Amino acid sequence: MSDRTDRNRLAVGVVGTGYVGLTSAACLAHLGHRVTGVDVDATKISSLSRGEIPIAEPGLGALVAEGLSEGRLAFTTDPDALSRAEVVVLCVPTPTGPEGATELRAFDAAVGSLAEVLDPDCVVAVKSTVPVGTTTRTERLLGRPAVSNPEFLREGHAVHDFLHPDRIVVGATDPTAADLVTALYDGVAAPVLRTDPASAELAKYASNAFLAVKVSYVNVLAELCERLGADIVDVARVMGLDPRIGSAFLAPGPGWGGSCLPKDTRALLHTADEAGVDFALLADTVAANRHQHERVVTKVRQAVTGATDGCLDGLRLGLLGLTFKAGTDDVRASPALAVATRLAEAGAVLTGYDPGIDRDRVAGVVQVVDDVTLVAKDAAGLVVLTEWPEFHDLDWALLAALSERATIVDTRNLLDPELLERAGFAYHGLGR
Repeated sequence: MSDRTDRNRLAVGVVGTGYVGLTSAACLAHLGHRVTGVDVDATKISSLSRGEIPIAEPGLGALVAEGLSEGRLAFTTDPDALSRAEVVVLCVPTPTGPEGATELRAFDAAVGSLAEVLDPDCVVAVKSTVPVGTTTRTERLLGRPAVSNPEFLREGHAVHDFLHPDRIVVGATDPTAADLVTALYDGVAAPVLRTDPASAELAKYASNAFLAVKVSYVNVLAELCERLGADIVDVARVMGLDPRIGSAFLAPGPGWGGSCLPKDTRALLHTADEAGVDFALLADTVAANRHQHERVVTKVRQAVTGATDGCLDGLRLGLLGLTFKAGTDDVRASPALAVATRLAEAGAVLTGYDPGIDRDRVAGVVQVVDDVTLVAKDAAGLVVLTEWPEFHDLDWALLAALSERATIVDTRNLLDPELLERAGFAYHGLGR
């Protein structure tokens, strides 16, 4: 519970109750504000009003229940409910459109719905990831101050990241509006970085794109390690101890994905192109990520057939992990599914298991099962594609006995090679 006084609490509207919007609404209510979440989806609003959470995010359900029971959180489809809001936070989806441009139709529709509703003194905070200049345009359209307040939430850690952020970014030209948005985070121990709206908007894209660069860099290094007989785990450990580099995002894998990095890298490339800037480094990062999917398929071919161009036609392969990362149920732009698609195109028959998703969540090229032994049964090989810690505790001797060929390709270097080999597997890591 917050120790905020009633005097310091704000009436807050949150427009959009997707991943970012719902987390923001629940956390702001937890901090003591009176929050109304607004969405055009009546079915979703009805479920949220009953405390039913549509996404798997640790701690989020408890915060929503807390906010509802204590009367600080409500959900509605009626934008008129925002008429007394002191701050309205825009958390509307901004997907990728043609040529990598950000699609702003839903965002613009949300802004339009607010024009005749908001109190004259209400400030709009843009938390949606939007192209540079959008906050200023929003300010002009609404005739009131607008503030860029980008989010830096990791799926699977979103509640923690909101309440314990590395930084809070407030991009504004109006100091009073900046003060009001900053007040949303009273009680949160984090540096507040005030800047202009354009810099705040660009900082969001720049941060995600840099993470993508870092992952692609270590994936190419892993390939180089295999060619030279080095071990990427040792190389990354040495690099990570340099404080100028840091250890985060230095683990090789099947590529980067999810709801943010693919979208934001494309958007930043489009922005650079529109501005006449040749951002070749980022373009190469995206190309390296596509190459990584193919490289994993080649590694699987080598492991299960003995040749980099070996035939996979009709071979059963078991996939461990389908979400884009552990700790979430999100399969959007999942590198695991990108690899699965290429394996299926090569003729492999795929069975998949993931602790985070139900059997009916993933269709198409993978038969999803809820019993991990079914993944191994009669399989020509197992492929670890998501870094779920639960995989450490599997009965690997049993899985080896069930497999047709006890071969495993660990694309996350998650498992202990010696343990797997004692269990009877031929182990193949990435960059090792």
